[in-house]
Amino acid sequence: MAGSILRSLLAPWWAAQLLTGAKSFLDNPLIGSEALNRRGLHRWRVATARRLAERRRAALAGQVVAEDREAFERDGFVIKRDFLPPDSFVALRDGLLDWSGPAREMVQGDTITRRYAVDPELIRAVPAMKALLRDPRWQGLARYVASFDVEPLLYVQSILSRRHDAPPDPQTRLHADTFHPTMKAWLFLQDVGPADGPFSYVPGSHRLTPERLAWEEKRSLTVGREQDYLSARGSFRVDEAELAGLGLPPAKAFAVPANTLVVADTYGFHARTISDRPTTRIELFAYSRRNPFLPLAGLDPWSLPGIAERRVPLLWLTHDIYRRWIGQPWAKAGRKRPGDE
Repeated sequence: MAGSILRSLLAPWWAAQLLTGAKSFLDNPLIGSEALNRRGLHRWRVATARRLAERRRAALAGQVVAEDREAFERDGFVIKRDFLPPDSFVALRDGLLDWSGPAREMVQGDTITRRYAVDPELIRAVPAMKALLRDPRWQGLARYVASFDVEPLLYVQSILSRRHDAPPDPQTRLHADTFHPTMKAWLFLQDVGPADGPFSYVPGSHRLTPERLAWEEKRSLTVGREQDYLSARGSFRVDEAELAGLGLPPAKAFAVPANTLVVADTYGFHARTISDRPTTRIELFAYSRRNPFLPLAGLDPWSLPGIAERRVPLLWLTHDIYRRWIGQPWAKAGRKRPGDE
């Protein structure tokens, strides 16, 4: 009886989530409903979110040069080598690698992901950060790929692979982050070799082709019953053997020199590649994901100066306060440099 009452009380909340970025087939029984998905619920959410993203990107297209728009439309990512002027990059890299700040860490499989907020403290300590934040190429690409005229969340990130005797990092399996277009970006502070766990991406997998939409619908019917927790949470994994059937090529690994910027739509299939030895990858990492059903690209109060650079500390504080109910995978790790163990 109590369970039935609780479900009745939560039903309006679950229904409202259908018009948000909520993606978990486990946490929302409507999103995870095989009956509703047979009637096209997941298919509708995927297709509608895509149409709205395309409209928003059209409104933002003037912020990006034609060459980058064409590369993105073809591949799902834009890669810019020698992104910052050499002097600016050296000042940024050296300042960040020598800087020590409050870190948060998450362990997945054998890998530690460590992040530092690009907040007022860091910006004061590393003034070269301001040049990147104000760069119109960075501003335009981040917004166009995200399909929103908003300031992305920005971190210094260290990926420490093969640090635990555990199963492989689950992020090394090809996956889409969610059911709708979204943006992640990396400015690599050091050279990334083929054995250093480079980012990889399946070119063209950001497009919503008939084959991809049919695959999405098929997965929505079974993912809640599969022994694949991350897929069931809404980040669908894909086997490399499935790519050809989707009309897609193999994944491309980004073994690139320092000062390379990659901006990607992570609705496309991507992964970290597996390292055969302990490695450390250090980068600036940006992330932008907003409600995909919003019709307008802008009007985001969290992007206002004075607020935007404080969002990550506020987000972490909120998770600390409510961790009993929502969990907190990003554990405090003390003050560290990005290259520390």
